[in-house]
Amino acid sequence: MRIQSLRLQNFRNYADEEFTFGDGLNVLYGKNAQGKTNCAEAVFYLCTGVSPRTSHDRQLIRRGEQRALISARGQTRFGGVTIEAEIFESGREIRVNGARIARNADLLGNINGVFFSPGELRMIQDGPEERRRFLNVSISQMYRSYYTALIRYNKILEQRNALLKERDVSLVFETLPVWDAQLCRYAAEIVERRAEYVSLLSPIAAEKHARLTDGAEHLEIRSDKHYGTTREEIEKRLAEEFANNYEKDVKLGFTTVGPHRDDLKIYIGGAEARVYGSQGQTRTAALSLKLAETEIFSKLSGESPVLILDDVMSELDLPRRRKLLGEIEGIQTVLTCTHTEKVLFGRTVRKIRIANGKIKN
Repeated sequence: MRIQSLRLQNFRNYADEEFTFGDGLNVLYGKNAQGKTNCAEAVFYLCTGVSPRTSHDRQLIRRGEQRALISARGQTRFGGVTIEAEIFESGREIRVNGARIARNADLLGNINGVFFSPGELRMIQDGPEERRRFLNVSISQMYRSYYTALIRYNKILEQRNALLKERDVSLVFETLPVWDAQLCRYAAEIVERRAEYVSLLSPIAAEKHARLTDGAEHLEIRSDKHYGTTREEIEKRLAEEFANNYEKDVKLGFTTVGPHRDDLKIYIGGAEARVYGSQGQTRTAALSLKLAETEIFSKLSGESPVLILDDVMSELDLPRRRKLLGEIEGIQTVLTCTHTEKVLFGRTVRKIRIANGKIKN
């Protein structure tokens, strides 16, 4: 997969600019706060329908304007694809090959994207929510059914939590099994897909990490819970967990178990990275996860995703910069940096200089 061109109109600090990308490494360079990250953000938005930087789409609209438009032409092994996202103050419209899509699920998988920035360190340093977000965004691009199950699970979970706040406790206990039957159906798919993904992710991430560190450290990734191996086993185990926690849930007023509470454990040299990892170790581990994610996309879809690396080189020493460039060989990559001579090591790439939201020759 690759993006051939990208147009930004009234997006962030861009008035109207069009980018042309090559198949390999594309470097957006320039001083800080000129719009390089905004361009990288736009690419990922067209891949997933979400921004890696904000949950409020209206923040993507250029100040003083009423709407923004992001559009791209891409190429996959199935042929050409065009994607447009028109963003308004109160909503948005997304079109794929000119046809408006009603669900974000229909956007996923047209062009896959993997995004990495220094902010992605939250995935390791912060709480379980960040690691679940990583899993959800990645798996949703590969399996639309996962994304649909996730949306429906969260809606039912919201209704279940509302029920738990009811004062009529007898009504709560009587009604909970009804909600749980629906909840378990979607939860089972989420759990099963996550387990499959982690089984792929763990060995590949360990291999990437060993390359980046010259084998000095071992990275291990595993889920904190195991519900079973078949869909039926998983659904049964989930039903038991929900039922066993009725009293606790009623007392606290929310659902205390389920895939919305699960975590991904990350260890470096046997120690939990979130607790004991240094800044450098955390950065390398997070980058290894993203490189592993990229390889999984390639294996499952038959073609590489678009890899977006925002300001990653400034945080790596020279040997790891060289190793990273070796890892992304042959993958269309959008990389942002301030000084190209410090990151390219003589490689021939497409360079695009950005200044104040404009492409400069």
